[in-house]
Amino acid sequence: MMAPSCGEAPADEAVPPPSRPASPAPSTEGRFGGPRGPLRDPSGLQRLALDDAEDVNSMEEVMLEYAAMDRELNHYMEAIEETVNQIKQEKPENIPDLKCLVKEKFTALESKNSDSDLEKNEKYIYFKDQLKEMRKQFRLKSDNNDNDAIEQIDEDIAVTQSQVNFICPITQVEMKKPVRNKVCGHSYEQDAILKIIQTRKQQKKKVRCPKIGCSHDDVKESDLVQDEALKRAIDSQNKQSWSTL
Repeated sequence: MMAPSCGEAPADEAVPPPSRPASPAPSTEGRFGGPRGPLRDPSGLQRLALDDAEDVNSMEEVMLEYAAMDRELNHYMEAIEETVNQIKQEKPENIPDLKCLVKEKFTALESKNSDSDLEKNEKYIYFKDQLKEMRKQFRLKSDNNDNDAIEQIDEDIAVTQSQVNFICPITQVEMKKPVRNKVCGHSYEQDAILKIIQTRKQQKKKVRCPKIGCSHDDVKESDLVQDEALKRAIDSQNKQSWSTL
């Protein structure tokens, strides 16, 4: 039998789904690939090793928020599927309020949530694995204190700076339409950051800048501008890459 609390409604009433959040990803560089610490001394290398608990905790919070939004969307889709199957099986004479039914099933699924579920999210697990690997790599490099080792690390970072710089901290792929945050100066893929802002707005929550180490916790669409300089730099590097093939 259908839930008595749900009245009848048009069959074609649309139920707007929550937006799927883009996957955030860790980064250790500044806006144009610049590291956050000096490179010519061991203490600088240690700062680059992501041992800074505040930075790691900040990024972990972002990842857990993403996992929560991802779980919410999955529950929403599951609620829709259950509702459709129920209608097919019962074949009621009058179409019930589908929006109400979906909401009831969604609420039931959400009531079973636990914090431990978020730590099982595949993106969160991937983040933890990457963090562990980065710590391991930087720790090995920081053990070599001779000048040759330090110089080699500098060269490695210089080579990767131009590439990492073009990677969106949310999608972890090269940006095509970069936008810059006027408040903190960090850049993101336009569609990715707007989806996160839209989702958090529906939840009446603020958006923290997904760039690791950034303390800005109120990213707004009105603060985003087209990053033309970064777009030209990306296009220029891509042209150079094609010319060398």
